[in-house]
Order: sequence, then structure tokens, then C-alpha cells
Amino acid sequence: MARARSEERRAEILRATLEVIAERGYRGATLGAVAERVGLTQQGLLHYFPTKEALLVAVLEDRDRWDTGGGGRGGEGGAWRLELLGSLVEYNAMRPGIVQTFSALLGESVTEEHPAREFFTRRYTQVRAGMAATLRAEYGEMLPGGLTPERAAVLLVAVMDGLQYQWLLDPEAVDMPGAFEDFLGLLRGGSSGPQAP
Repeated sequence: MARARSEERRAEILRATLEVIAERGYRGATLGAVAERVGLTQQGLLHYFPTKEALLVAVLEDRDRWDTGGGGRGGEGGAWRLELLGSLVEYNAMRPGIVQTFSALLGESVTEEHPAREFFTRRYTQVRAGMAATLRAEYGEMLPGGLTPERAAVLLVAVMDGLQYQWLLDPEAVDMPGAFEDFLGLLRGGSSGPQAP
């Protein structure tokens, strides 16, 4: 019973942290602001997460679990089918706050000694491997355009995350799910279908 309450409290803290990061960015998000949002003292918050860095990594890991039911985008959880990747892009288009938080943390993580740098480095290694497995299952050792699954996986991940940045900046101009389907059409060696006039 106490363990279930503790897990609920941790989940509440993670949700509040996402909100605070979305509003203020990682650097502007303080433990005090998160604690206040969930009705704890900062010392009480440290009982659940001993450092801001531990809280950040827990938020990122939770985001991956929400997306995949565990295991990251194709990493430990195995390969996704390409149609399911399209569904993930559509799902992300319905939750801009989470996409904004992830994108902000990803952008900040490229700086030296950022606490999320190791997480994102490890995550991208797993995601590229998962995408390569997805592409290999679909096309074998060579895609229609002549790329190996490993070479195409890098592009696939870049398109998914790059589209998120463009969409966040100008959601009216960028149809994230539609653009991703266009890219899948290119990977398949053709177009994604007739274009609207």
C-alpha cells in the first residue's frame, strides 16, 4: 500500500516536472517550483529524487515509456513497423507540451556536462539500432533507394526529431504527420501518394 502511494507520488512529481520544464526550460525549472506544484517542500521532493539530474533522467525515461509501453523507440523493445512510427508522429502532434519538453531538453543536452547528455547519447544509439532493425525487417539489406538500413536509420531519426522542431515553431505551416508520410514514401522508393493541389 505504501509502495503504491509512493509510486503515485513519483508519477505526480514527474508530471509536474514536465509542466515546469515546458514553461521555464530545464535551466529555469527549479526543484522548489516542482515541489510547490505538488504540495511538497523541497526537502520532501528530495526524498523521491535526490538531485535535479535524477529527476530529469526520470522524466526522460518516463516519456519513452509513454511512447512505447517500455523499451524506447525500437531499442530494447524490438523493431517497430513503419506504419506504427507514423502513428507515433500523429500521437505526438496531439501533445505539444510533451514534445516541447523533450525537444528543449534534447537541444540543451548537446552542451558539455549537461545532465541529460548521457541519456540522449545512449537513447540515440538504441533508437538508431531499432530503426535499422525496422528497416531491415521491411526491406532486407538494401532499401529501394540503395541505402543500407543503418544509413537510412540515421535519416529516419533525424526526420522524426527535426520535424518536431519545425512543427513546434510553426504548427500551422508544418503538417508533421503528413511530412513524415512523405518521407516514408521516399524511403519506399516512390511518393507517398497524390499530392493535394
